[in-house]
Amino acid sequence: MPWMVKPLRGLGSGVLEIAVRYKGDAYRVVVDLKSGADLWVLHAFQKKSHQGSKTPVHEIDLVRRRLRQVRGVHS
Repeated sequence: MPWMVKPLRGLGSGVLEIAVRYKGDAYRVVVDLKSGADLWVLHAFQKKSHQGSKTPVHEIDLVRRRLRQVRGVHS
C-alpha cells in the first residue's frame, strides 16, 4: 500500500496531508501536529477526482474551519 506524507500548503506549519492509495482508490487524511501534545485528525476523505493530485477546495475549506476550532481551544 503506497502512501505519502507532505505539508499541506497554506495552512501553516504542523498541518500534514497523508495520501494513501488502496485498491485503485485515493484517500487523504489531514492532521495537525501543533495543537498541544496531541495529534488531531482534522479530516479524512476519499479523493474522487482523477484530474491530478490537488486537494479539492471544499475539502481545504473544511480543514481550515476545523483547524481554527482545534487551535482556538488549545491556544
